[in-house]
Amino acid sequence: MRGTILNTATVAGGAGLGLALGGVIPPSLQQVVIVTLGFCNILFAVRLFWKGADILVTVLAVAAGAVLGTVLGLSQGLAAFAEWAHHITGGGGRFTEAVVTTFVLYCVGPMTLLGCIKDGLEGDIELLKLKSTMDGLTAIFFAAALGPGVLVTAGVILVFQGALTLLARPLEPLTRIPNLMDEATAVGGVIILSIGLGLAGIKRFPSEVMLPSLVLAPLFVWGKSKFSRLSNPEPD
Repeated sequence: MRGTILNTATVAGGAGLGLALGGVIPPSLQQVVIVTLGFCNILFAVRLFWKGADILVTVLAVAAGAVLGTVLGLSQGLAAFAEWAHHITGGGGRFTEAVVTTFVLYCVGPMTLLGCIKDGLEGDIELLKLKSTMDGLTAIFFAAALGPGVLVTAGVILVFQGALTLLARPLEPLTRIPNLMDEATAVGGVIILSIGLGLAGIKRFPSEVMLPSLVLAPLFVWGKSKFSRLSNPEPD
């Protein structure tokens, strides 16, 4: 759990610093920072997408995940949570947007899963140290521009990554299945791309509805491998 606690602390600290600076940074400059972060996320997303080994699996997982997420009402559920947190904390700014955007960015991606597994199994937090540094720096700018909703995400990181760390042993076999992590990474790239497009003011899309695709992609890879073995049994 050390890595998750560190990640939580850096995001909370970065958000606190960003809130302190937000009052002195002109809104025009805040907008420039947000758009710039959007462009950076777009480039990062493309890099993640190209890690995928089978584009068909990625497309099917994203499409099916978006449908499932819409049916389950993930967008409304996350927005309701953000509104509840807004009511409890009394925070201002673009609270709901801050919670949804930073939750997806900080909790989606290969560094989250692999970092938590390494932390849980080996006590190795090097990957989460890197993630913590990156998240803490971006939290400064997000909090300055979007407000205190980023502080709520720090608590979400503690719960979400903490759960992944505690589940490290049952999740560890997933990292050994060929292409499974690659496809999950590619799907994460698509989700982050949608966030980047929204931040850059190009096109807004409720990226949170695609979160089920992070589960569907590994399932599709597993199913494909099973079907391949049945279709081409090894000779005795």
